[in-house]
Amino acid sequence: MGGKHIEADMFFMKDGEYQFDFTKLKDAHRWCNTIVGGWMSDGEERIVVSNTFTQEWEMKDYYDWAKDFDYKVFSIIVENRHGGVNEHGVPEDKLEIMRKRFEILL
Repeated sequence: MGGKHIEADMFFMKDGEYQFDFTKLKDAHRWCNTIVGGWMSDGEERIVVSNTFTQEWEMKDYYDWAKDFDYKVFSIIVENRHGGVNEHGVPEDKLEIMRKRFEILL
């Protein structure tokens, strides 16, 4: 596919290991957003942001950047039809909160 790829989880990679810290989650998303804005400003041809967005407002900054720099946005929703487990060991109660918050605009 080419281009640049980023996700907030990359913020938590330290010396090749994933070290998640919930207290820094907002920092991770801010970091991700800032990098994407810079890439768009620089005219990067293709950018992939693979974050877990459960509500429209969480994507707003990315859509605003895309509008400002004339990017076309494709949003992909990944479903769990195969019954897989989450990669980062997120507790089931937190997943349920995310499920209840999930909104989609068609």
